Amino acid sequence: MNGTTRPCSGDVDVRCDVLIAGCGPAGCAVALALVRAGADVVLVAPAAPGRPRVGESLAAAAGPLLEGLGVLGRVDLDAHAPCYGGRAVWGGDGPVEVSSVFGPYGPGRQLDRARFDTALLEAAEAAGAVRRTGRIRGVERRRDHWRLTTTHTTGATGATGTTATIGTGAAASTFAARYLVDATGRPARLARRLGAAPARSDRLTAVSGILAAPAGDSRTEAEPEQTSLVEATPWGWWYTAPLPDGGRVLMAMTDADLVAGARLHHRDAWWARARATGHVREYLAPWREPPPLLEVTAAGASCTRPAAGPGWAAVGDAATTTDPLAARGIVMALATGMEGARAVLADHAGDGGALPAYARRITALHEEHLRARAVQYGRERRWDTPFWRRRHRPPG
Repeated sequence: MNGTTRPCSGDVDVRCDVLIAGCGPAGCAVALALVRAGADVVLVAPAAPGRPRVGESLAAAAGPLLEGLGVLGRVDLDAHAPCYGGRAVWGGDGPVEVSSVFGPYGPGRQLDRARFDTALLEAAEAAGAVRRTGRIRGVERRRDHWRLTTTHTTGATGATGTTATIGTGAAASTFAARYLVDATGRPARLARRLGAAPARSDRLTAVSGILAAPAGDSRTEAEPEQTSLVEATPWGWWYTAPLPDGGRVLMAMTDADLVAGARLHHRDAWWARARATGHVREYLAPWREPPPLLEVTAAGASCTRPAAGPGWAAVGDAATTTDPLAARGIVMALATGMEGARAVLADHAGDGGALPAYARRITALHEEHLRARAVQYGRERRWDTPFWRRRHRPPG
């Protein structure tokens, strides 16, 4: 690997060592690790995410990973709201306090997710990764490399040379890369094209809303409201946490086929259930109205099998996803990104077993998560309902 992205003539526009599909935390972690090892890296992703994230927490354990990537200072965790721990109403009627203040890495963070992702991408680009806007439309394996075609929408250009609004077109680019990395998230779009398949372990679904910061909100970061709360219910569980801007994220978690029965897809019914809880409602006191919109997203655990193959690897959610109860999605994204990069580098150095070993490691991590998840869900035995019966079965 030579560290220089190379423009080409003929039917290939750019040659590179590694092409990464996606530029979230996992994709940026791979890019940073590979660029600093001397690889020339291209990140390909759409111009903007399909929808804004509804808020996410960052476990304190992410600190050493960000430091290992050399971006802890650039990410500036102090710019995000601290999360001093959480409360869980689980297995009983009273809340249990879980503090992270005295842990080895200090408090976690409630992220301004757009700011966090931007900081990682800027760090990857500053290190030497090249960002290209587009979507992968075709991928083909040649003898010793991959050939990919991407497309992106462009604005029509007027006579003055400025972008006008009179029309759009699709521009295509062709890449040649020695390795591919799928960092497209839960859909695992690139891995699917290469014959892999994400296998879901459940159909957990999140119905989420963002409560905007109340007018005149004067809370400080040191107040105890800077904690999250999980509260179990007969049909699933609630999660709520503060956001850095003074707002609050509120999520109802249940299985996809149970959403309608609990009427969680109706905003007013969703809000009424939240305000009828024993403890979540305490956090909702500053708000009188539900959020204007609800977002329904898949949230269950899954594993892509295999998560790597000759000349490619999947990382982050494209490799494995965890139950939100574990609160380690970004940590897993960073960790698998770094481990995937090591596997690619080892394969390039002649270790033909590195990528298969990485795929086995992803499967092992997923199975370990399922066992830990079964233990946690097994602690809640108050209800004999479909949601809980499913989770009291043996893992797998």
